[in-house]
Amino acid sequence: MAEGTDHKGLTAAGAPSVVLHKTIVFVGMMGAGKTAVGRALAAQLGVAFRDSDHEIEEAAQRSIAEIFARDGEAFFRRKETQIIERLLKGTPGVLSTGGGAFMSEANRRMISQMGVSVWLDADLDLLWERVRHKDTRPLLRTPDPKATLQGLYEARVPVYRQADIAVASEPKLSVDAMADRVTQALLRERPDVMETVT
Repeated sequence: MAEGTDHKGLTAAGAPSVVLHKTIVFVGMMGAGKTAVGRALAAQLGVAFRDSDHEIEEAAQRSIAEIFARDGEAFFRRKETQIIERLLKGTPGVLSTGGGAFMSEANRRMISQMGVSVWLDADLDLLWERVRHKDTRPLLRTPDPKATLQGLYEARVPVYRQADIAVASEPKLSVDAMADRVTQALLRERPDVMETVT
């Protein structure tokens, strides 16, 4: 690891501090909780939180739905890869990605080399419960959004299984509890990414 690239998290007085060596990249289906858990984890660690979809919208000055409608998905995916690469090269933090980002082999390779991918594994019923009343998902603007979600789920889960870390998402767990679960998994399985210091 290059000198000066580590980031020491800020923790409560008396608690062990956490040093983050690489960016934690949340991957998974829409509705899995990537943004909410990512924000909570970043706050717990005292590091920056970024959302690739938000960064794309900021750069384009348009919403994701507008980008899809005007420029198409292929254009969006190219911009997504550029944004993820830029964020991975920055100071280690927490990054939430859109549901389709991890489908790209180039993105998977880049995330694995420069960061660590964490799959929030939520079942289809939980995902549907979370997204069914939202109209901000361009891929679900179909005559049968539940069937569309199921199709995406079945196509994407085998790819999400390639993530470096998998953390089960449960409906009864709070966002903070999920963030704690991610921290414990990383400390246990990836000391090259996150470690405690006393």
